[in-house]
Amino acid sequence: MDIQKLLGYAVESFASDVHLNANSHPVLRINGELKILGDEELLTPEILQGLFDSISKERQKQALQVKKQVDFAYVIPGVSRFRVNTLIQRGALSFAFRVIANSVAPLSSIGLPEIYAEITEAPKGLILITGPTGSGKSTTLAAMVNHINENDSRHIITVEDPIEYVHPNKKSIILQLEVGKDTDSFGQALWNTLRHDPDVLVIGEMRDIETISAAITAAETGHLVMGTLHTNDATQTIDRIVDVFPNGQQAQMRVQLSQVLVGVFSQVLLPCIRGGRVPACEIMIANSAVRNSIREGKTQYLQNAMQLGIKEKMQTLNQALAKLVVEKQVSVQHALHSSVDKEQLMNLIGLKELIQKPEYV
Repeated sequence: MDIQKLLGYAVESFASDVHLNANSHPVLRINGELKILGDEELLTPEILQGLFDSISKERQKQALQVKKQVDFAYVIPGVSRFRVNTLIQRGALSFAFRVIANSVAPLSSIGLPEIYAEITEAPKGLILITGPTGSGKSTTLAAMVNHINENDSRHIITVEDPIEYVHPNKKSIILQLEVGKDTDSFGQALWNTLRHDPDVLVIGEMRDIETISAAITAAETGHLVMGTLHTNDATQTIDRIVDVFPNGQQAQMRVQLSQVLVGVFSQVLLPCIRGGRVPACEIMIANSAVRNSIREGKTQYLQNAMQLGIKEKMQTLNQALAKLVVEKQVSVQHALHSSVDKEQLMNLIGLKELIQKPEYV
């Protein structure tokens, strides 16, 4: 198959992902919806194996044999970069190509509140970007790094698996490490880079106790640390970090986290009425109420702290969704689909009676 032609078409179609599976036609994800390319040839296990052999390197082939899945970057010059995940299902290879833009979009152009730019001015501490898969975490994190790069003089080190957006030096110096190629793990890279005089450390994904411990230590020692987690909201993010540690360490971890946390930004992407997708952002800034709730293990109060934190530019996901509906950027149905408290959302919109209608539930 002509993978470069197919991926080029995906970029032209503004697809976010390309899926290739055995005994199936290629599939694009556009604005969150799947589109089957029925005119393309049916993919066979042999075609997919040949594709993997042509675009992967020896270390990626070895990783697939050992782990049965592998992540790596694929570049088509003049077209785009792609993050590739390859795994084995029913004995055949399966591919998911995520389209990565050639350049990093400015924060102001991707629909994020101003606080995203303002928070990057923090001299130290921990900033977390969270959300489900496909919610734009990588794009947001790259835009925040780019904002620092364009506006401040700092030494930035990123640790990614794989490297997605490539950052040229502007006002800052940026080093980018790829797990599996430049370092063995996120945690090991963080401990090692602390000796490399960084001002800002960027973690592609905080997925284990080693990485989280290193991130918190780095934040405690005067560095600004930014990272992503696969969690749905700010409350779940705090609980997930604490729960990674053994029971005997959790109380101390809550204290440390309450001291270093700068903010948690949780986001989802929704179809926009005018076309494309728009982010809805839950924003939690670590003020005294938030720090006390974390330290005392009372994360059930974090939602209330966000609702009351308007002066600090905080907002809950429901507040963000209600604003998008009122501004006629997203439909009520799509907002309800992303809400975990539909009745509260309808109250915020002022349409509580609609919650009784089956099509909105």
